[in-house]
Amino acid sequence: MRPSSRNLILDAAIRVTEREGITGLTLESAAEEAGVTKGGLMYHFRTREELLLAIQRHLTGAWEERLAAELGKPLGEASARETTAAYARVGTEAGASKADLAFMVESATHPELAQVWNDLMNRWTPPTRSAEAQDVDLFLARLAVDGLWLYEATSGVPAPGPVREALRQRLMALTEAEDTDAT
Repeated sequence: MRPSSRNLILDAAIRVTEREGITGLTLESAAEEAGVTKGGLMYHFRTREELLLAIQRHLTGAWEERLAAELGKPLGEASARETTAAYARVGTEAGASKADLAFMVESATHPELAQVWNDLMNRWTPPTRSAEAQDVDLFLARLAVDGLWLYEATSGVPAPGPVREALRQRLMALTEAEDTDAT
């Protein structure tokens, strides 16, 4: 099956963002990178804003696929502990990309972009509403994964393998802790 032009354009736009940052991403630069005409790109994305939103959905879609594969069962059947554990495992395996970071920063001033990411995160690491130890542990696990992601994206220095594995084990301990209310 031949990949769709739309996905080829999105992948090309992500490569431009990786190389030149989000400010370097234009309809023209994405079309050139994808090997299509600007008109061909505009068939799928009439404006830069439509392209940015589609890229954000494409990036979060890739995260969602990795998370769902890691979870190994339907999201609706999983507990907050299980989804947060899946997030911690995926987040400590894969490093953040410059495109992920660029779009997260861009989301700070574009609520529509932020909503795409927030929807994903609310499904996988629901907001903490309780100060109970087990809920705080899940929140700490998310913060640690997010912190690792930010550290690697901004420093360009990946955590050494043994450090990454030790961090992963500590996060698994947080997400697998027994509920104190269960007894």
